Amino acid sequence: MLRDDINNAMKAAMKAGQARRVSTLRLVNAAILARETSGAERQKLTDAEILDVMGKMIKQRQESLDIYDKAGRSELAQQEREEIEIISAYLPTQLSDVEAGEAISGLIKELEAATLKDMGRTMAALKERFAGRMDFGKASATVKKLLAGG
Repeated sequence: MLRDDINNAMKAAMKAGQARRVSTLRLVNAAILARETSGAERQKLTDAEILDVMGKMIKQRQESLDIYDKAGRSELAQQEREEIEIISAYLPTQLSDVEAGEAISGLIKELEAATLKDMGRTMAALKERFAGRMDFGKASATVKKLLAGG
């Protein structure tokens, strides 16, 4: 369904002559296709997997934006900001650090996870329930801290 939204938005942007939007949505489609064809067999990505791809694209653009800002390349930095804004429109609202912490604590209790051995199971459940809504790098550190008794 998300894939259809992206394709429809790209067609509308083409008709409206929005070059930046068209090029960004083409990049999104290319990243999705690359992920689908990366294995031995082509697979169709779920919406959650597409959200993951888009989240990684935003993270890459954020890193580039920081580099361009430090180098004084304002025109390239602006391009990255525009692409981040276009891609972000398709992602669900991100949980705040407090909300993410509460969600992680609740999930650990629900799964009855007690030790670091339960970390993989906990992270898998988090990714399933909160795909595209939290930074799993930060979440991983929080889960590790909570399961280690910290």
